Amino acid sequence: MSANPPASTPQANPPSGASSARPSVVQLAIKEKAALYAAYIPLFKEGGVFFPSARDYQLGADVYLLLTLPDDPQRYPVAGKVAWVTPAKASGNRTQGVGVRFPNDEKSRQLKLKIEEILGAHLASGRPTQTI
Repeated sequence: MSANPPASTPQANPPSGASSARPSVVQLAIKEKAALYAAYIPLFKEGGVFFPSARDYQLGADVYLLLTLPDDPQRYPVAGKVAWVTPAKASGNRTQGVGVRFPNDEKSRQLKLKIEEILGAHLASGRPTQTI
C-alpha cells in the first residue's frame, strides 16, 4: 500500500495466488473498533469477517486471511471459506466484497472470542454492518 487508508476503513490488499488451485491470500488490517464491528459476521457459528473487494469470488472458495485487529500488533492467520458475497451495485449502497467464514478449529474459536471481547456490548448494537 502506498498511502494509509482512513482509520475507519478495513483495508484488504489485493489477493495473490489467483490460481484456482491455491486460495487467495488477503491481508486485512482493521484499525478501529467501529470498523471491526462493521466487518465482523457473528451470524456465522464459527465467526467470520467481511472485506471489500472488486474481485469476483465464488461461494465456498478458499481464502487465506492475515487478519490484524485494533490495538493488536499480532496478525492472525485464518484459512477460511467465502460464505457471503456482496456484488457490485448492491442495494442499500452496500460495499462490494466478500465474507469469509472462519474454520471450525480451536485457533478460530479463540479468534472469535477475541473479536467478541474487543467488541463487547457493541455486538448487541442495531447499527448497520457490511453484511446484515
